[in-house]
Amino acid sequence: MNATLLIALRVIHIFFGVFWAGTIFFMMGFLQPAVKRMGPEGGRVMQALAKRGYLTAMPVIALLTVLGGIGLMWMVSGGFSPEWMGSATGITLSTGGLVAVIALLIGVFVMRPAALEAGAVGGRLARATDPAEQQALAGELAGLQKRMATGLHIVTMLLTVAVLAMAVGRYL
Repeated sequence: MNATLLIALRVIHIFFGVFWAGTIFFMMGFLQPAVKRMGPEGGRVMQALAKRGYLTAMPVIALLTVLGGIGLMWMVSGGFSPEWMGSATGITLSTGGLVAVIALLIGVFVMRPAALEAGAVGGRLARATDPAEQQALAGELAGLQKRMATGLHIVTMLLTVAVLAMAVGRYL
């Protein structure tokens, strides 16, 4: 086993995994409730995050975490050997990896598009002068916010499972 590659994969997987999960836990526990409580001003906070590259960085960080994990699993399992994959460690780590992949897919295909669309709708809402148009845009924005919140709840649960599996998997 190549020790340098193993160390590099562990650093990538752990560093980016901590960043990904920590950011999601922070958003779920603190940022989302605060932004919601702020009302329309909360939308400006989310727009500022988007302008700083949040919606691009998070999928890349999640992908690096998953790819690092796959590489690690390949190395420690002897190329995904059935014996290792069927062990308690293999089952636990592969379950954690699977739920992380699902979390990544939800982030990329549900949360990110909804956030981008919400930013566009929010911009149109800020410029709208017709009350009927404002009401329609506000309803559309509320639906997008609900989709993002639901996605965040699901991703938080999935990453909780993934983090717990990674924490205990090697000791089983």
